[in-house]
Amino acid sequence: MKVELNNEVEKPGIGEERKLADHGGGNPARRWWIVVLALVIVAAIVVSGILPRIHARADLDKETAEMAIPTVSVVHPKRGAPAQELVLPANVQAYIDAPIYARTNGYLKHWYADIGAHVKAGQLLADIETPEVDQQLRQTRADLATAEANLNLSQITATRYADLLKSDSVSKQDADNAAGDYAAKQATVQSAQANVRRLEELQAFEKIYAPFEGVITARNTDIGALIDSGSSGGSRTELFHIAQPDKLRVYVNVPEAYSQAAKPGLTADLVLAEFPGRRFPGTLVRTAEAIDQSTRTLLVEIRVSNPTGTLLSGAYAEVHLKLPTAASAFILPVNTLLFRAEGLRVAAITDGRHAELRPITLGHDFGSEVEVIAGLTGDESIVINPPDSIVTGEEVRIAQPAASGESQQ
Repeated sequence: MKVELNNEVEKPGIGEERKLADHGGGNPARRWWIVVLALVIVAAIVVSGILPRIHARADLDKETAEMAIPTVSVVHPKRGAPAQELVLPANVQAYIDAPIYARTNGYLKHWYADIGAHVKAGQLLADIETPEVDQQLRQTRADLATAEANLNLSQITATRYADLLKSDSVSKQDADNAAGDYAAKQATVQSAQANVRRLEELQAFEKIYAPFEGVITARNTDIGALIDSGSSGGSRTELFHIAQPDKLRVYVNVPEAYSQAAKPGLTADLVLAEFPGRRFPGTLVRTAEAIDQSTRTLLVEIRVSNPTGTLLSGAYAEVHLKLPTAASAFILPVNTLLFRAEGLRVAAITDGRHAELRPITLGHDFGSEVEVIAGLTGDESIVINPPDSIVTGEEVRIAQPAASGESQQ
């Protein structure tokens, strides 16, 4: 099969040439408008993409700057009370409290007062049998009688020799010997008299008397018990223990931090567990005027009147001391304190925007709160839990307190 190829290409017609001229850029002005429109569209697209980013970055910078300002909570200093109550443990003791021992050896013959007995001063409490002392007293009295007889004879001899010396009937030496013997016999009589008085006084210790008015709190002997006064090297025997309960001494160890405020004349209340709701008034009467180095406390004595004997000596009690405080003292929470190398500080806000680190001096420590005795005027707002990086002049934002409805929710 024979195929004929036509190498000639048909030329376009006149109409087709016009169409090509119209589409191919026959009009330059129209082409420029198309380019400008395309550029405007591109610019609009670019601007619409950049401007939000610029605004977003500006907002981010602003938010970052706002977040860089720390938000803090504040508290206002509370003025301290003119007097604070300090509660301390205490020991209650009788105003006079003494053990009663025997002064002589022997056997207890009888006792007349048992525990709980109210006795008067000078009342007989017990009798002790001391046969050895009785025999020694008889012997010394006999010795005294002998010495007095010898003294009488010596006196007669000395007087006679003195008369004979006047007529030279005896030598002066014999008269001097008689006078010296008389003086020696006088000394012997005085010694015997002193020994008799000593044994008489020792015999008087056979009777045990109450040294003051009070209550017998202990009886540690009974009839027939061997009494040892300890004079021969043995252990002494405490017969009775007596206390005077109409007045009580209450001893309290006051911490050193409060020692300057604990002065005589302060009022104190005594509280005991066995008397709920009751307080027994007392008065601080004296202090030790020295700090105990082992406990770092000041020992003070409080006197409490106990005319009816309601309070028992030896009881454990709590003492409520009313201590005066400084007039310029303020109370702050412990979480407002800043411990710096230069000393203790608090972050105070006075103008509502900037922090100022202020040095303070602490008074008493109440646990969750502390007393500030210097460094504050009371008009400041003190930052709670201040950051360690806070410095004077730093801008801060005070957190607004939550609404009551929100807090309840």
